[in-house]
Amino acid sequence: MDRKLFIKSMALLPFIGKNMKLQELHNITNTLAATSKMPVLFLGHGSPMNAIEDNEFVQGWKAIGKTISKPAAILCVSAHWETKGTFVTAMEKPKTIHDFGGFPQELFAVKYPAPGSPAFAAETKQIITKTEVGLDQQWGLDHGCWSVVKHLYPQADVPVFQMSLDYGKPAQYHYELAKELALLRTKGVLIMGSGNIVHNLRMIAWDKISTQNYGYDWAIEANEKMKQFILNNNHKDLIAYTSQGKAFDLAIPSPDHYLPLLYTLALKEENEKVKIFNDKAVMGSLTMTSLMIG
Repeated sequence: MDRKLFIKSMALLPFIGKNMKLQELHNITNTLAATSKMPVLFLGHGSPMNAIEDNEFVQGWKAIGKTISKPAAILCVSAHWETKGTFVTAMEKPKTIHDFGGFPQELFAVKYPAPGSPAFAAETKQIITKTEVGLDQQWGLDHGCWSVVKHLYPQADVPVFQMSLDYGKPAQYHYELAKELALLRTKGVLIMGSGNIVHNLRMIAWDKISTQNYGYDWAIEANEKMKQFILNNNHKDLIAYTSQGKAFDLAIPSPDHYLPLLYTLALKEENEKVKIFNDKAVMGSLTMTSLMIG
């Protein structure tokens, strides 16, 4: 089955009985011929305003999107969906979630009507053995997902589903869980982590919002050290981020925006190259650093 036929088959799912077994959905994805391995992304998503602005970071996402073959689906691990346990969205038509406040009405009016992928959600549930994965029908696409995906695929013609972050688990757990997603790369799924590797909203320099590429010394130090670890394949120290000193403590006051990076890195194979882009600081305490693997 080629990708076009696969995507068409997804459109038939609303007409299939609700009692359809997960194994039947699994069989649909298994008929999709193995593809060349899709790359993996980590995107520093920054402010929700990036969804409607045209700046250098948006241009960076668009440029990367043009280098990637159109995927059969996108699996996004977003900083903005934390749960007790692990879930994947499995609805046909995920809603656009505006999970923020204090922004212009223009931003709240944005909809990203990409279809979901119940079949790949079921496939994900099947391949993960580390934990039980729930199939979620309530969440949708949060801004950590749609605000960046809309620039990669503005026509909203690629199915998108999300995986949640279990907030009760340590970094090593997330890294190991992510490794179990590797099979999806060979089935045309673009796996994407979305967060910010330096993200401390409490220390934003509000007087530097319009200043280009401004970061506190500790933010630059942490960002540079993280990049060094990434390029040297030193995932061990990135997993042990709470033991890396004061700069890391300030850069990662909570793990939500950092953990999506580990999901991306866990999928890197030994000889795969890493491309770093959008590597700038903003507002003192955030960096937009992004990467593509493969």
